[in-house]
Amino acid sequence: MTSHKLSAGSAFPKITVPLVTGGEITLGSPSEKDRWTLVVVYRGRHCPLCVKYLDKLEELAGEFSDKGTDVIALSGDGLEKAKDQVEISNLTIPVGYGLTIPQMQEMGLYISHPRSPEETNQPFPEPGLFALRPDGVIQIVDISNAPFSRPDLSMILRGIEFGREKGYPVRGTY
Repeated sequence: MTSHKLSAGSAFPKITVPLVTGGEITLGSPSEKDRWTLVVVYRGRHCPLCVKYLDKLEELAGEFSDKGTDVIALSGDGLEKAKDQVEISNLTIPVGYGLTIPQMQEMGLYISHPRSPEETNQPFPEPGLFALRPDGVIQIVDISNAPFSRPDLSMILRGIEFGREKGYPVRGTY
């Protein structure tokens, strides 16, 4: 069971994950380049809805970059499944893998057990999306407990653009 949810306007936790391409990335630190970061957590290679969502993320990655936003996709999959996902979707965006259960909990994600060994062999995160300002603060947060509920990435792109241009405040902090 997830113990807490991250709040809009709070600092994103410092989480380090390995990247499929090698090396690692630490999220939640201030951006040295004054860029936003869009963190998209997907369920894993076993999820066909995730494949479609990652395809759309890849399609929009250039537009996000043009609007000053770096994107990264994360899952709890091991390296082989994550590499397979990168190849199947022809992903050029960074893909982090190996999210641990404590990291998933720290991010406030819902975590599910597999329905069968054919689905996957370990607990996995349900979808999550975090738009982080350059200072590491969460501007937009969307956490789901099921694969069927995910925000429209085109709308997120427009929202980030609007927030950057207009200095739009973090909402939902009352």
